[in-house]
Amino acid sequence: MKRCVIVGGADIRNYDAAKAALKPEDYVIYCDSGLKHLTNLGAEPGLIVGDFDSHENPGLSVETVVLPCIKDDTDTVYAVKEAVRRGYSEFLFLGVVGGRLDHTLGNVSVLLKLHTLGKKAAILDDYGLMRIVGKEGAEIPDSCRFFSLLNIDGTANHIYVTGAKYPVTDGEITCEYQYGISNEVLPGQTARVTVGEGRLLLIEINQE
Repeated sequence: MKRCVIVGGADIRNYDAAKAALKPEDYVIYCDSGLKHLTNLGAEPGLIVGDFDSHENPGLSVETVVLPCIKDDTDTVYAVKEAVRRGYSEFLFLGVVGGRLDHTLGNVSVLLKLHTLGKKAAILDDYGLMRIVGKEGAEIPDSCRFFSLLNIDGTANHIYVTGAKYPVTDGEITCEYQYGISNEVLPGQTARVTVGEGRLLLIEINQE
C-alpha cells in the first residue's frame, strides 16, 4: 500500500524540504485551503476534501468530497478517516501545524489516534519531523540538530534514551514536567528512544 500524504492549510515556508519528502507513488489528499500549496508542492491530488470555507473549490477533474460547514470533524480529520477506510497504513502530514494553535494541537493529536490504530504517521513542518514513540521505540540520526520528547498523553514511564548528550535511564515524563526538550544526538551515533509505558511525542529539529 502506498503512503498517504495529507496537505493542510497552515503555512509552508520550506517547500524544498516538503518536496524532498514526497515520493512519486504517494497518494495525496488536499484539505480545503491546503490547495494553496498545490502549485509549489507539485504533487497531483488523488483526493480533495473540504467545506471550502477558506478556499474556493477549484473544480478540478479529481475526486472531490464537499463537506458541510457544520460538522464535528475538521477537514483534516475527515481526510484521515477516509484514508484509513481506504486501507492506508502510513501517513505524512504537510501544512498542518503553525498558525492557529487550536488546529495545530488538534492535528498533533491525530498522530496519537493513528498510533493507537497501529499506523505509521509523521508531521513535517518547517523545522523538522514529529511522530509518536512508544514501546516500539525510535531512532534519531546524528543529522538531526536537536530532538525533544514531550508528553501529550498522560504519564510516560520506563523511558530510555541512549546515544544522546542527555541520556535517560528508566525515566518518567509527565504532562506537568516536560524536561525532555532540546536533547542532542552524539556525533557519529544514532540516538535510540523507548517508552515502556505510555507514549511520547518525538520532535526532530533539523532547521532553526
